[in-house]
Amino acid sequence: MRAVTIVDNRLTIDEHPDPQPGAGEALVAVRAAGINGADPMQLKGLYPAPPGSPSDIPGLELAGEVTALGRGVTRWSIGDRVMAVVGGGAQAELVTVHERLLMAVPDGVDWTPAGGFPEVFTTAHDALFTQAQLHPGESVLVNGAAGGVGVAAVQLAHLAGARVCASVRSERLRPEVLALGADLAVAPDAAAGHGPFDVILELVGAPNLSADLAALAPRGRIVVIGIGAGARTEIDLRALMMRRGHLMSSTLRARPLEEKAICARRVEAEVLPALAQGRLRVPVAAVFSLGEAQAAYDRFGAGDKLGKVVLEVTPAGR
Repeated sequence: MRAVTIVDNRLTIDEHPDPQPGAGEALVAVRAAGINGADPMQLKGLYPAPPGSPSDIPGLELAGEVTALGRGVTRWSIGDRVMAVVGGGAQAELVTVHERLLMAVPDGVDWTPAGGFPEVFTTAHDALFTQAQLHPGESVLVNGAAGGVGVAAVQLAHLAGARVCASVRSERLRPEVLALGADLAVAPDAAAGHGPFDVILELVGAPNLSADLAALAPRGRIVVIGIGAGARTEIDLRALMMRRGHLMSSTLRARPLEEKAICARRVEAEVLPALAQGRLRVPVAAVFSLGEAQAAYDRFGAGDKLGKVVLEVTPAGR
């Protein structure tokens, strides 16, 4: 099979042996795979793949067709349309995925948005509802709302009945974020003035934390799930203490199978129906072929985009 491959911190398209599904796994012919912030970090040597995932093939999310089943698989059949979050290896023609991590692609959802759905919507759902315990009527600030996780979080919080303020650096993109369900879309330096916020989803990084604390409501919750702008800063813990606030963080990639399977089941039950009904959408900023991976990574790194950059894959032998 062909796969995007990291060689000496650069991208190539190389041939690899076809993976074989083990017990409890399905072999999936990939049709689309999203690019996420972890991918360029892995390319730079800053975010290695967890044990059990390919160290040289990036990619955390995919959509495709089941083509073979390992021993004991009962949830899926050959030909099923599926999507998943994986620890790595998604940017390839074939990938093996544990059956408990797979979710069905709803009828009517095309491959390209399906390939950009699993990682960002699972991450946003977990951060908002499992970690931050968001309730209807609360106020939410999404810092970095135009990216993949950001557009997912805006839509999920809106559907949950929260008041959503979106921090968006690009003025051009703010009307598009409003159209996704945000009540406000403002410049980053203006966001704190629209608080206080019960939940702040921090997708940008450590430099925002002081402003986040200043904008936090009593008993508010800050969830850090992005550090692209930096991982280190100095904060005044008294501000957190006086608000009886909670500062937490989360990653999805390296969690054990059981935890990731629970996330998948919650997304199936609480998110996929809205996707199937058209009440959620996956904005796609740019589409590239597997062989254009470097151009896709360049577009991802350039910013000023709404939503996802997705690689479309022609399955091996077609």
